[in-house]
Amino acid sequence: MKELITHLKKAFQESFHQEPLIVRSPGRVNIIGEHTDYNEGFVLPAAIDKAAYIALSLRSDNEIHLKAMDLNESFSISIGDLKPIHNISWPNYMLGAVAQFVKQGIKIPGFNALLSSDVPIGAGLSSSAAVECATVFALNELLKTNIDRITMVKMAQKAEHEYAGVMCGIMDQFASMMGRKDQVIKLDCRSLEYEYVPFKLEGIKVLLLNTNVKHSLASSAYNTRRKECETAVEWVREHVPGVHSLRDVTEEMLDQFVFLRDELIDKRSRFIVQEIQRLHGGCKNLQDGDLKSLGEKMFATHRGLSQMYEVSCKELDWLVEQVSDNKHVIGARMMGGGFGGCTINLVKDEEVEELVATLIPAYEKEMNLPLTYYIASIENGTEIIE
Repeated sequence: MKELITHLKKAFQESFHQEPLIVRSPGRVNIIGEHTDYNEGFVLPAAIDKAAYIALSLRSDNEIHLKAMDLNESFSISIGDLKPIHNISWPNYMLGAVAQFVKQGIKIPGFNALLSSDVPIGAGLSSSAAVECATVFALNELLKTNIDRITMVKMAQKAEHEYAGVMCGIMDQFASMMGRKDQVIKLDCRSLEYEYVPFKLEGIKVLLLNTNVKHSLASSAYNTRRKECETAVEWVREHVPGVHSLRDVTEEMLDQFVFLRDELIDKRSRFIVQEIQRLHGGCKNLQDGDLKSLGEKMFATHRGLSQMYEVSCKELDWLVEQVSDNKHVIGARMMGGGFGGCTINLVKDEEVEELVATLIPAYEKEMNLPLTYYIASIENGTEIIE
């Protein structure tokens, strides 16, 4: 990290001839609780040691000058012309963040920003949320607007909605901004109440296995799943007043009002109802130090995502299957929206190397794709580096 920051600072000084503020904002993993966020359920994310780094300084001419160091690309726009850009995507995460200040009537005199990130893109680790949070946090600091962290989370989420065009839940930005070292966040996606749950993994590593695939189904299926969940809620609400989301629904209600009407809608919504219960149980397992039970729930989540919610793919299923009988793997599942990205695995320290050495050639042979991996540690959320 030190090397990256030194390089970032030097590159910023050479480009803009100013001293920058440097902010780090991390990617995230989610231990359990998938697709529950937009159903007003609970999630259990944590910030990781892979992060977006932004060096930023203010200007006085109402111009925004952005550089993406890793892509060797630049982009400029004046504050008065602020709008989503259609031919390149990376500036939108930063411009969307700027737009949230402008909407609040906060004057921005223009700024220079240099971005670098070691959050792998397309791996389901929320690289976009990291950039949005870093930008909001850095501007809040330099403009001295004293906005609290929860409001900044909402601003970063709005940036994703309005400028990247992705109607994401709040988990990614929340984990990036609010993370705490060696702790996961039990977040209520309805009320935004949250608590930290200790996640000290003695002798266990968080291993992320990247399928290096993103099937084109992902965004259309996401919207379809949301609609399917909403349909189940409407059907239950016809009989049970006060039901706002699948958060309020029980399996008994599904038995009565959904299953007989449409088995597919039942299957989708039942996964969510079960997943919310699994998350509560998983938090208790962590508090009791019972990682074995947590791991079993992770495997159960994967089966549900694959067979009931149907957002997995052959590459993800293959990776989970390969470790399901391995006594050194405590738990594993696909993570994120689905149809590609990573599996998250809790693996005994001393077995990680051998596991990876076995899986890489086997995956390559089976899928004709490279398998890459990351070992993630649980770190603090968005913070000033210097």
